[in-house]
Amino acid sequence: MPGCEPLADALGVFRSNPGMNPSPRTEQRLTDLEIKASYTEDTLDRLNEVVVRQQRQIDLLMREIAELRLQGAAAGAAPPRSLRDELPPHY
Repeated sequence: MPGCEPLADALGVFRSNPGMNPSPRTEQRLTDLEIKASYTEDTLDRLNEVVVRQQRQIDLLMREIAELRLQGAAAGAAPPRSLRDELPPHY
């Protein structure tokens, strides 16, 4: 599992050095940490994919807004009016 090499190395040191036998509790804690690190890495990858997708959507929307502004300027559109300046139809 990428990113968990230090934990795996720590277990390897314990296992290869007879004087440093970890307790079952220590091994379980290291295993739990490896699992948590794996889930965290997966979550980070998924969040990164969401951010990339949202940035693409933002870029697309910005291009569309720019195109609409160009179309409005080319059509000689009047400047935007305030709806407060217009009377309702019943007056």
